Amino acid sequence: MGASARLLRAVIMGAPGSGKGTVSSRITKHFELKHLSSGDLLRDNMLRGTGFPRTLPQAEALDRAYQIDLVINLNVPFEVIKQRLTARWIHPASGRVYNIEFNPPKNVGIDDLTGEPLTQREDDKPETVVKRLKAYEAQTQPVLEYYQKKGVLETFSGTETNKIWPHVYAFLQTKVPQVNQKAPVTP
Repeated sequence: MGASARLLRAVIMGAPGSGKGTVSSRITKHFELKHLSSGDLLRDNMLRGTGFPRTLPQAEALDRAYQIDLVINLNVPFEVIKQRLTARWIHPASGRVYNIEFNPPKNVGIDDLTGEPLTQREDDKPETVVKRLKAYEAQTQPVLEYYQKKGVLETFSGTETNKIWPHVYAFLQTKVPQVNQKAPVTP
């Protein structure tokens, strides 16, 4: 980024499994912006015993520290997210992620490269997913209303990240110049 480039402080919101990580990586690819994952930051802060903005008071505190220019909200139906997350299995040693629906391992329950067993994160078990989604909705609805009142909230609705992304991309083109002109809009 050049010295004259304007800093854009954006927050990407969405329930667990809504595609925030995928959208974030596409934004960094197309617009040369830095990505800080709230999930990664939250896990790091939990290890250190500190907090991270997830509630209205925390959003207000974040706003006092930094001017938030834009909030992108990924609105994906909870049933779709539940199906997506409960179909997710991981290889703990490598972090490889499989999804029974659209990225299955060659052999059920077995990592393609090592032959070791796959596991399901506790967070991805059906009963836990339902609790996480309900908690997300209760905690973040006031945050979304807060950003809506400030005029910085843009909501993108859909059931698939690949169908939501072109709308996010087109919107961001009005806010940030695209740096990587050769990168295709589609994944």
